[in-house]
Amino acid sequence: MNSEEELVIRVTAMPTDLNPYGGVFGGWLMSQMALGASSLATRRCGCKAILVGATDFSFPAAMGVGDELSVHAGIERVGRTSMTIAARGIGRERSSDACCEVARGRFTFVALDENDRPCAIQPDKISVE
Repeated sequence: MNSEEELVIRVTAMPTDLNPYGGVFGGWLMSQMALGASSLATRRCGCKAILVGATDFSFPAAMGVGDELSVHAGIERVGRTSMTIAARGIGRERSSDACCEVARGRFTFVALDENDRPCAIQPDKISVE
């Protein structure tokens, strides 16, 4: 993750977000991270940005119902029409300030014009360190 990482979404895990074993479902974590990464991609490219790939997922710790998920994201790579965003989820236990990383992954987005065709990303809108 680069130094330009920012908080992109914060949400509380609810009972409907649990897997059959009582922990937060990994798919829910991935979707929250994708939503946050999408927000960053769209803001940075200034147009519609669609998700075309997701890789390198890991879930180093578990979350429980009521825990808060904060998703932090940063741009890792910018191409002509695409960008890759690294995201990580930080879980905070509901009844304390204890936090730990619960998920991480990478998302690739393609910028689209008004006709839903890939378009060039304006380099002056993006900063990658």
